Amino acid sequence: MEENKVAIIVGAHPDDPDVGAAGTTFKWIKDGWRMIYVICTNGDKGSSDPDMTSERLAEIRRREQTEAANCLGVSDIVFLGYPDGWLEDSPVFRGQLVRLIRMYRPEIVFTHDPYRKYMSHHDHRICGQVTLDAVFPYSRDQLFYPEHKAEGLLPHKVAEVYLFGSEDPDVFVDISDVFLTKMKCMSCHKTQFGDHSADWETWIEERKKQMKAMSRRADMPLSEAFHRIKHRR
Repeated sequence: MEENKVAIIVGAHPDDPDVGAAGTTFKWIKDGWRMIYVICTNGDKGSSDPDMTSERLAEIRRREQTEAANCLGVSDIVFLGYPDGWLEDSPVFRGQLVRLIRMYRPEIVFTHDPYRKYMSHHDHRICGQVTLDAVFPYSRDQLFYPEHKAEGLLPHKVAEVYLFGSEDPDVFVDISDVFLTKMKCMSCHKTQFGDHSADWETWIEERKKQMKAMSRRADMPLSEAFHRIKHRR
């Protein structure tokens, strides 16, 4: 049991933390971790419905993400609310992440691997890079964002970062025992994955096949994979 441990999962869009790490999140919560979701954009562009508006989509995706996080027992969800597709490496965005790291004081931070080759969503790339920068050195060094001190937020050293969506994973979490919980969580994101209430068993089997086909571990076909970065404490 990992008592009183905290982890932050920083995703570019609603659904990203669940696609990347819902199984791990659920397992860790059962082991006593406090898991925090930070959703950087409102996801207001991710729809092929010609009648959908950005305003309505943002509202729907916020509800979907809240419902999905509740399935796992995530304790806090922070919505930063940037427009989909417009994340930028800015002092303001970085400062928001630094503030959250100093406030929640996580042992571990999860985020997108910003170093994927050839095919990567702009927001995933920026989210991952700015999160890595926020972890080190910005949240660690007191002279960065000194205004946080006035709020009582002191510098914090994160022990490890887990990058999901990595082409070079070195940590694998077996989620075979919580696979259905991950699928239940992902099914909340109907705007992204469709409504599978009528074909649930078929969808589950299709997702299993997809995960097994993409698995890097023959002995662990239903797993979530991460690249781990360790920081000196």
